[in-house]
Amino acid sequence: MGRSTAACCHGVGVVIPTAVLYGSLALFTSTLHNVFLLYYVDTFVSVYKIDKVSFWLGETVFLLWNSFNDPLFGWLSDRSFLSSPQNGDQLTSPEVVLKRLRALSSSGPLFALSFLAFWVAWARPGLQFLLCLCLYDGFLTMVDLHHSALMADLAVSATDRTRLNFHCSVFSALGSFSVFLSYSFWDKEDFYAFRLFCVTLAAFSTLGFFLVSRLLQRRFQKEVRPMLDEAHALKELSVGHAPFTSPGQPVTVWEYLKQLSRHRNFMWFVSMNLLQVFHCHFNNNFFPLFLEHLLSDNISASTGPILLGISYVAPHLNNLYFLTLCQRHGVYQVIRWLFLLKLGLSVAMLLAGADRVYLLCIFIASNRVFTEGTCKLLKLVISDLVDEDFVVNRRQQAASALLFGMVALVTKPGQTLAPLIGTWLLCAYTGYDIFQREPAEDSAVDVLSNAGSPPLRLGCFHMLVFVPITCALLQLAAWSRFTLHGRKLQSIKSTRQGAQHGGMVDVKAI
Repeated sequence: MGRSTAACCHGVGVVIPTAVLYGSLALFTSTLHNVFLLYYVDTFVSVYKIDKVSFWLGETVFLLWNSFNDPLFGWLSDRSFLSSPQNGDQLTSPEVVLKRLRALSSSGPLFALSFLAFWVAWARPGLQFLLCLCLYDGFLTMVDLHHSALMADLAVSATDRTRLNFHCSVFSALGSFSVFLSYSFWDKEDFYAFRLFCVTLAAFSTLGFFLVSRLLQRRFQKEVRPMLDEAHALKELSVGHAPFTSPGQPVTVWEYLKQLSRHRNFMWFVSMNLLQVFHCHFNNNFFPLFLEHLLSDNISASTGPILLGISYVAPHLNNLYFLTLCQRHGVYQVIRWLFLLKLGLSVAMLLAGADRVYLLCIFIASNRVFTEGTCKLLKLVISDLVDEDFVVNRRQQAASALLFGMVALVTKPGQTLAPLIGTWLLCAYTGYDIFQREPAEDSAVDVLSNAGSPPLRLGCFHMLVFVPITCALLQLAAWSRFTLHGRKLQSIKSTRQGAQHGGMVDVKAI
């Protein structure tokens, strides 16, 4: 991507690097998605008065759809790439990137429109909840898959991919400020101002997706058109070799799954990532509970929202530093250090005890910041897995979106396991049921807790420290078996770059 990041947009004296345009797409997604995550449940429960059965039915259907739409859309997008490299009709790398950009130019505005469907009552609450969740997640998946796949398609070297991720983090942090603005408009009793706020956000994102994706398409087409014409001319001159280029057979779903099951690094990565998704959503789900039962009596009323705000913005800003470390030491090593840091901080907090209020504040915030920060780096690892899959299975093109989708299929159950396991642990250990709010008899913590230490508070503290300790130990064990780093990774990247240079057009032409 040597020229891609240096490529400029000439118009009215403005110079915009391609990497900045790529990163800005994350702004248009995060601006809407953060508001969605914060308010959609409260809107349907408190404003539309959805009943409990309809709510859980909608969430159950959403869970299934959320898990399977990633590989489904990935397969629909990339199935044409899963054929023998001898196929004479193969797409070139620039054509693959243009295909991704066209998909973003249409799915991005549709994603923004699906966001608007939440904030106006247009059907029975249960039906609207189900349809809105599925529509929104479907378009979000299309946007996220193609945007993530572009990172693997636009660049091969670790430096260039880190630069792309860097700009995504900057714009994602900017997008997080929509959460702070939303507090000024949120009012359950008078929803009009909040609706106008959401319409403004959706209009901004729609315009942004349309203009940036079109600008990238135009720039890309302008740069690669001469190379494509030259490549087609050379292809016509070599027509005499046609007997040696027999069309390859497309790979079926079952053959692809069989190939993936033999991809050892993929299997170890998704094992580690499943734990990471679980831990991220555990922090999200129980953040308010920890604030209430561990800190509420010892901190001011404004400290809780400040910690929550920091936990939203800081992971993106912190990721900028992590990415500079990745350039120096490699993604594998930085992620390993973050696991060790998570383990060390959790053990230190366990030894310090539940009565160190300021340490608890720092730990609760840092635990979420470092955990979310690790998640931000994992797209770089998946992009490396795309390279390995391309080389090992001799693809005609890298099936980037499909591999991202398969990772999501295996790891997204962690989103559901987090609240289920967390509430079960809390109830089993303390007798506290968050749904019934009636303590069970003969709780185990009655025997184990110290005098003057409330059972629920001690149970929350033990959950706070033992969950990250367990996750860190298991993740370090899985990550130690992951071999796609160092010399092996460089060899894979060199092979893929050589294959692209040997093809019609190098993707770096953008």
